[in-house]
Amino acid sequence: MVSKSDLTNLGQRLADFASRFEEKTAPKAQPRHEAKPSGAMETIVRSLRDLFTRDVTREGLREMLHHDARDTYRFFMREIDFAALRPLPWHTRYPKMAWQVFTALAFRLSPPRRIAFAVSIFAFLIGLIQHMSFSVQVEESGRVLVRGNSGAGWWLIAFLILFFLLLLELRDKLDLKADLNIAREIQFGLVPSQPFQENAISIHCQMRPANTVGGDYYDVIELEGKSRVAIVVGDVAGKGMPAALLMALLQGSLRTLITAGFRGVDLIGKLNDYLYTSTPQNSLVTLFFAELDTRDGHLSYVNAGHNPPFLLRANHTVERLSSTSLVLGVMKDLRFESSEAGLEPGDGLVLYTDGISEAFNEKEEEYGEERLVSFLQRHKTLAPAQLIPELFSDVLTFCNGVKPTDDMTAMVVNRIV
Repeated sequence: MVSKSDLTNLGQRLADFASRFEEKTAPKAQPRHEAKPSGAMETIVRSLRDLFTRDVTREGLREMLHHDARDTYRFFMREIDFAALRPLPWHTRYPKMAWQVFTALAFRLSPPRRIAFAVSIFAFLIGLIQHMSFSVQVEESGRVLVRGNSGAGWWLIAFLILFFLLLLELRDKLDLKADLNIAREIQFGLVPSQPFQENAISIHCQMRPANTVGGDYYDVIELEGKSRVAIVVGDVAGKGMPAALLMALLQGSLRTLITAGFRGVDLIGKLNDYLYTSTPQNSLVTLFFAELDTRDGHLSYVNAGHNPPFLLRANHTVERLSSTSLVLGVMKDLRFESSEAGLEPGDGLVLYTDGISEAFNEKEEEYGEERLVSFLQRHKTLAPAQLIPELFSDVLTFCNGVKPTDDMTAMVVNRIV
C-alpha cells in the first residue's frame, strides 16, 4: 500500500523534474561561432521548439503532473469502492477490480464509443495472449526451437481505435470549451462589472469561479429613487454549467420580482416559491438580500441560509448577520423574517460565499471563518478595490497549490467617513 511519505516524495520528484524542464527549455544565448540551421530545417526546428516550450512553466507542469492527475483519477474512480475489494482473495480481487475500472471508464462514453472502447480492449488482450504464447518446433537435426508471437498487429488495432476515440473526445472538449467561454462572458455580463458609488456608500464585488462558469451570484440593484439599493449575494448548490444556469434563473427571477414591486420578505417568499417549482428537487440556493439606504446606512436584510456576513465596525469590533430563514427552493410557502442593522461612518460590511471559508489545503484543513475575520481585521485599512484580490490571494496561498473546488465571491460595502 502506498504511504503518505511515498506520495510526498513523488510530488517532490515531480516538482524537481518540472524545475529542470523549465531550466532546459528556457531560451539561452547562442555562441556566435555555433552553426545555425538554415532554410526549411531552421523553420522546422524553431516551430517544434516553440510548440513544446511556449508558455511552459514549472507551475503548469506541477499542476498537470500532480493535481490534474489526482483529479482525473478521482473523476473516473469515484464510484469504485476499493476498500470493499481488499478483503477478497487476490485471484478474485484483481479481476473484479479490473472489471469495475473498465466499466467506470466505458460508462463515461456514449454507446457507440463504448463499443469501440470494448473492441480496443478486446484487441489488446488478444495481442497480449498472442505475445505470451509460444510455439515449439523440432528441426531435422533434433534441435528444439521455441518461437514467440509478437501480437503487434492486434496492439496496432487497439492503439488506432483508442487514438480515434481520443480525437473524438478532444473534439467534443474543444467545442464545449468554446461554448463555456461564451457562457462565461454571458455570466459575467449578468453581474455588476464596476464598483457602485452613491452618497456615502461604496460597493465593490468580485467573483472567481472554480471552473469556467460557476453558481455564485452577486448583484447591486437600484430601487426607487437614488437613495436605496438592493445588495444580493447568493450561492447555488453545485458548480459548473448546471449551477451557472440556475444562477441565471435566480438573477432573472429576482430582478423581475423587484420590477413588479415586491420588496423584503414578500420578495424572497415569491422567489422561493418560483425556485421550488422551477428547479430540480435536489437544487437549493442560499441568499443574502438586503435593502440599503445610501444616505444613513440603514440596512434591512433577509439571510436565507447564507454564510453570515461580517459587519466590521469602525471601533474594530465584528458583528455577524446570521441567518433569519431557511435556504430557498426546498419547500414551498415558507415564512421569511427580516432583521435590521446600520452602517455607521467608517463601518464596512463583507459578504462572501462558502468557496472562501471552506477552501482547504493539502492537509484538508479549511480556511475557515476565523482566518477570514483575522484577515479582514489585519487589512481593514486597504481600499475595497484591493481588499478582495488580496483576500483571494490569501486563500490561494493557504491552499498551497490545491485547486479550489468551489466558486469564491466577495462583496465589500463601505460607508465612507
